[in-house]
Amino acid sequence: MALTQGITYMHEHVTIDLSGTKGTDDTNLNCFDETVAEFKKLYAKGVRNMVDVTVTGMRPNPLYVQAVAEQSGINIIQATGFYTQRFFPPLVESSSVDQLAAFMVREIRAGIAGTDVRAGIIGEIGSSKDGFTPDEQKVFEAAVLAHLETGIPITTHATLGTFAYAQAVFFQERGVDTAKVLISHVDLCGDADYALRVLEQGVYVGFDTVGKENYFPDMGRVNMLQCIERAGYIDRVVLSMDITRKSNMEHTGGIGYSYLLDQFVPLLREHGIREDSIEQMLVTNPQRFFGETV
Repeated sequence: MALTQGITYMHEHVTIDLSGTKGTDDTNLNCFDETVAEFKKLYAKGVRNMVDVTVTGMRPNPLYVQAVAEQSGINIIQATGFYTQRFFPPLVESSSVDQLAAFMVREIRAGIAGTDVRAGIIGEIGSSKDGFTPDEQKVFEAAVLAHLETGIPITTHATLGTFAYAQAVFFQERGVDTAKVLISHVDLCGDADYALRVLEQGVYVGFDTVGKENYFPDMGRVNMLQCIERAGYIDRVVLSMDITRKSNMEHTGGIGYSYLLDQFVPLLREHGIREDSIEQMLVTNPQRFFGETV
């Protein structure tokens, strides 16, 4: 699926509802007008694409997302798949790998959640901290089948950056072109050497929790990116914020979606990250990752 030329946020949730599991309305991100207002600001800053990785178990709302895209002017790619064990619907346990793969293929070719809005990416499919549960591995096996049938790229969730290397090996062993795999949240591992081991497997990695300093400080992200740039792997890194809460939004006093461009990118420049590296992470790498799919 082609992207519009411009900046891409590679891992976001335009709307998401985890409140049933997390027990707080803060995780029911349903601020339509406020989201459109923030996205219009992003558009003015050069953002042209966003990847919404809200999948089954997170209460995806494809028509809501489509309306945000139409009103803001940002091209939003939507997703199919299942998240992590904690958020799985009963369907995952009761279905076979082939049945789950068929579910994903249907959402890619026909539409998500009974709509005609088709998925352009598989995931975020996730592993729990430090490993797969059996059902999580089942979802990953199904994602491989759906990918091989459709050519649609895959994006994953690596809880706190753990198990990212094992995810990369998993896809290699099953014949997936690792250039079609993006492993998210690698910034949260906090270890540049580990991130480089993951990158050496040919996958893309997401530094996609920018601004979430309660998990890991942004200066740590900068230090990791300095090491990755020196090692020559910046052409496989993408950036995003993974906003999931009302309290993250500007209208509630949160950092807002523009933080990535207004605060983090200047921090990268201040600490010597080259301008061409910033352009790669925000523009070129997402374009190359999506390329042409069937």
